[in-house]
Amino acid sequence: MAVKAGFRDHDPDWRPRGFTPGQWVSKYMTVRIRVIGSSPAWPNPGSAQSGYLVENGDGRLLLDCGPGVLGRLRESHTEVDAVAITHFHLDHCGDLVPWAWLAAYAPELQDRRPELWLPPGGTEELERFSEFWGVPHMWEKAFSAHEYPEGDAFEAAGFRVEAIRVPHYLMQAYAFRVAEDSRTFAYSGDSAPSPELADTARGADLFLCEATLSHGGADAVPRGHLSAEEALEAADGPIVLTHRPIELPPPDGVPLATDGLVLEL
Repeated sequence: MAVKAGFRDHDPDWRPRGFTPGQWVSKYMTVRIRVIGSSPAWPNPGSAQSGYLVENGDGRLLLDCGPGVLGRLRESHTEVDAVAITHFHLDHCGDLVPWAWLAAYAPELQDRRPELWLPPGGTEELERFSEFWGVPHMWEKAFSAHEYPEGDAFEAAGFRVEAIRVPHYLMQAYAFRVAEDSRTFAYSGDSAPSPELADTARGADLFLCEATLSHGGADAVPRGHLSAEEALEAADGPIVLTHRPIELPPPDGVPLATDGLVLEL
């Protein structure tokens, strides 16, 4: 079975929309995506914020690192080879700070110094955070920091990753396509409806897409998030929704990510 329980129980018959049983068992077994945290900007009870671990036999790549994610990783004794951040809103990067404190004050608990992949200009942004907290270069013991190129692929933890700029209010924000051999996993990060988001999802074996809003009219202007219906419109195949308040159940038959869920491609 390719869906496995993690931090909480899950329906054993659950499958992403668009999969048939034969596909699920025989075709999608190469790359595993573990949902570490799935909450929107205000956390659901008992849930961490954005964090998705993509892993194969050779490497582990963490997409986003929101509050609560580091604790979940420590709970499962999971080491990470690389971290890639979609944007600098705190629900997607907030646990980089305690990760830095871990490396500074308990280095024996960190076996490796993972790569940290940031949006263009991100290393300067980290240094501004360091200055704000009064600890210059606080990230150096924790991470090997890099900036990913917009629109071009980079290698992280053995995966080929493409960062695609998407609209998210006035924030510089990206979606990711993560590929290994013939398998492609797409992740929206935070995004408004856009052609770029549809490009991210096109041809992906699985699309993990945020669905923060009850309806598109609930957003600010300029837009920054999606409703479930807008997420489904962007999909080009199997989709799992995430980043959704617990008060908003997904549409009937549409799967929703929760902390601990494991998906296999």
